[in-house]
Formats: sequence, C-alpha cells, structure tokens
Amino acid sequence: MAGAAAARLRAEIRRRERELRGLRERLAAELARGDTAEQEEEEEEEEDGEQEQEEGACGLRQPPAAELARGDAGDAEDEDGARGLRERLAAELARGDSGDADEEDEDGDEEEQEGALGFPAELPPLPAREALSAAEILRYSRQLVLPELGVRGQLRLARSSVLVVGCGGLGCPLAQYLAAAGVGRLGLLDHDVVETSNLQRQVLHGEARCGRPKARSAAAALRRLNSAVQYVPYRGALRPRSALRLVRQYDIVADCSDNVPTRYLVSDACVLAGKPLVSGSALRLEGQLVVYNYGGGPCYRCLFPQPPPPDTVTNCADGGVLGVVTGIIGCLQALEVLKIAAGMGSSFHQYMLMFDALEGKFRNIKLRPRKADCAVCGDEPSITCLQDYEAFCGSSATDKCRAVRLLPSGDRVSVQRYKELLDARVPHVLLDVRPQVEADICRLQHALHIPLRNLEQRDRQSLQLLQNRIHEEKQRTDGQTSVPVYVVCKLGNDSQKAVKILQELPAEEFGSVLAKDIKGGLMAWAAKIDPTFPQY
Repeated sequence: MAGAAAARLRAEIRRRERELRGLRERLAAELARGDTAEQEEEEEEEEDGEQEQEEGACGLRQPPAAELARGDAGDAEDEDGARGLRERLAAELARGDSGDADEEDEDGDEEEQEGALGFPAELPPLPAREALSAAEILRYSRQLVLPELGVRGQLRLARSSVLVVGCGGLGCPLAQYLAAAGVGRLGLLDHDVVETSNLQRQVLHGEARCGRPKARSAAAALRRLNSAVQYVPYRGALRPRSALRLVRQYDIVADCSDNVPTRYLVSDACVLAGKPLVSGSALRLEGQLVVYNYGGGPCYRCLFPQPPPPDTVTNCADGGVLGVVTGIIGCLQALEVLKIAAGMGSSFHQYMLMFDALEGKFRNIKLRPRKADCAVCGDEPSITCLQDYEAFCGSSATDKCRAVRLLPSGDRVSVQRYKELLDARVPHVLLDVRPQVEADICRLQHALHIPLRNLEQRDRQSLQLLQNRIHEEKQRTDGQTSVPVYVVCKLGNDSQKAVKILQELPAEEFGSVLAKDIKGGLMAWAAKIDPTFPQY
C-alpha cells in the first residue's frame, strides 16, 4: 500500500510542477509583450521552459488572467504545495516501501502526455538562443569540439524543429539520436499503438507499453533521455486536410512511414510548404535513404510520378524485416537531419543510398534531377493543394497488412464457413500457398503446401502433387462429385492470386479445378476460429 501511495504522490508532484512551469511560461510571454521583463528573469524563465516546454505547446490548459496576475505569489503557493507533497512522499518512503519504479514511470508518462494528443493549431516559436549554458556545453561537449559543428551548429540544432512521421522501426532510432543531439523540438506522429510484434525493431517502446499510442510512448521514452527537448506527440494519421498546416510548423520532415499514400502525401506537403524531406525505407534485408526537395534536388513525384499497383506493394508485415536494418537506416536518416539542421548540407539530395544487409554493402545511385514538368515541384505545377492519396494510390494509408480484392465474392469463403465444411468432413483439398519459411512457422496439419511461386511458374511436379491429392479426396466420394480446392495463405491476398492461376489452367491438361479462396487467411483463422494458432 505504501508503494501505491508513493506513486500517487509522485504523480501529483509532477502535475503541480508542470502547472507551475506552464504558468511561468505564460507569465514570461505576457511580460515579453510589454517589454518589461529584466534580462536575468528572461534567462531564468527560458531555462525553465526548455526543461519541458512541450507541456504548454501540446494542449496544457490556458490559465486565466487572474492566475497570471498572481505572479510570484502564485508560484510560491504552488511551490509550497509541491514541498508539502514531497514531505508526504518522504514519509511514505520512510515506511520502507519505495514503490515500483516502473509504475512511477507509467503514471508520470501518462499524465505528461494527457494534453499532447491531437493536432495543435499553432506551435509557439522556439526561443532565440545566443549562447549555450554550462550544462549544455557539458552535455554536448563531444560534438561541440567538431569543427564541422561547433557552438554555432549546436545553437542551430537548438533552434531547429523536426517532424517525425511514424514512430516505428525507422522513427525510433531517428528520434532517439535527434533528441540526444539536442534538436529543439521533435514532433512525433503515429496513428498506431504498440504491439508485441513491434518490439523486435521499435526500440523506444517496451513490453509495458503494449497497447499504448506509439507517439505517446516514444515521447515518454525520449523525455527520459533528454528532458530539455520539446516533444509534441500527435496521435493520429496524417491526413490531407491537416498535413500542410502541420508540416509548415517544422523546419525538416523525416518520413518513416511504411505505406505509399503517406509517402506521396508527405512529399507533396513538403514541396508546397518548402520543407526538406528525409525519407527512409527498409524491407527484409535491404534499406534505402533519399533526401527530397532540398538543394535543388527532386521530390518524390519526380522519381515516381505514378504509384505502383496496390497488389505489388510489400510492407514489413507482409515481407518481414530484420530489426537492425531499420535501425541502420533510421540512424542514417538522423545523420542527414542533423547535417541539414546544423548547416552542413546533405549527401543524399542527388543520390539514393542503397543498403544490402546480407552483403554488408552500401552503394549510391545517381538520381535524375528535378523534373521541370513535375506535377507538384515543376515549373508549372498542376498540383497546388493536397489530394485524396488513398484514392490516388488505390490503397489505404496504413502500415497494417493490406487486403486486396482480386476475386468475386462467389470465389471466396469465410474462415467460419470453411470451419463448418471441415467439421462436416466434406471432401476437399486445403492448399497452403505461403512461402516455405512461413509454413515452417506454423501450419494446419491437413493442408497441402505448395508455394505460390511454384504455381506461378506452372511447376509440373507441384501441379502433379495437387492432382494426386484431389484424386485421393475424390475417391472418398466414389468419384461422383467434384472436389473443391480451398486456398489459404497468411492474409488472404496471395491465395487469391493462386485461385486465379488454378482457374486458368487448361482443363484438357490438368482437369477442371474448382478453387476458392479463404478470406483473411490463417491470421483470420487464428483470430476467429482457433486462438491457440500462432499469429505472426
């Protein structure tokens, strides 16, 4: 009980201290408008504001004029209250139970983030900086002695703001190094929550954070790393109606998303707002890095005027990724952001960096220059406002596993319907078309496994294997009825491709194959039929 009480007192102390800092910031702003503040007071308030200024920037309630008028008297009252809470906390701790440190962090982080959700209309400008404090000199000393950076570069970092779109495998290491280097403000945007499958690569989150919004989780972890940086978490997806207003509030944008619509949206918004875009991607054992719309270089549309067909796009959930690959690309993104922010320029606004983790090789590919006829950054652009990018790309702006529709509803069955057929022992063949590596993870024991690639190549041995299984099942019906083939994969996408292939096989050579797809695949089976079946 003492531990729980101590945790509550700690949370209350944090709340009071945050309110006090917010009042000081508001008071400083009022005094600055009247030009009545003393220089020493301004410096003291600036140092206080730098500790956690994001509380005022991300939705802390606006204090009424009466509270501002209280001035030092109000500060003294709040400080007295905080001291009283500290004394109560000390008494609780003296009883022998210091509480759970993890619970303390969770409670504090939760409260710190309460005002940070949503998209604020306008962020206040970062304070002007003319010199570094002694504490900052000590903290950043190892990079201050670099001739390429120095004090001037560090002050530029402190005045810079970066919007990180996506707090996942790329965004986590990127934001971590930007915070550690002393960037002034970090906007952290993500619509998703932390899941167990994220932890293999998204290193800012932990097991205790599962189920929490990624933007809030990242901000809490970064604040423990460097509390002097302002963190503005945005819990939500980037949308055309808000993207331009949001991007304009930051100096540099880092695209760490994992879907095509968001990449077009972020790029177009950066062009319209005149902001450089540091874009990274990682899949399987490979990664890429490009800096768009900087130094006269191309934008994303210059290289990719039209989106790829939705069924040809693979993301990490579909194709997999080694966590350290996202870490490498995210760190390289952070490097380019820091170089741009500090005035050192960029190495990749005219080149694309390609990384092959299996070979351990990096190579640069020369990019085409900016296109004069580009629809958004060209000499006479046709795109002057943001569009419906999901409609443009034919896919949803989500990092989740995509769902495609290649077959009419009559050629598909639900997992519930297939379970009924299975329980009724209706003769059929279940064909699993996942790659071998996925079949090794988990499978339904009665399924025949033939990878989709074998079907696409019309591999004769694989087709013969399927015919043999159909013949075996047909014998159970005394040859009087046809035997359907139900095709399954992980998500119900590749299985549709397989059904189309089976339907197009020449009947005179392979016989008539009645094939149907199982919607949602094995992950739908795990979610709706058998909760013990592994999800991956």
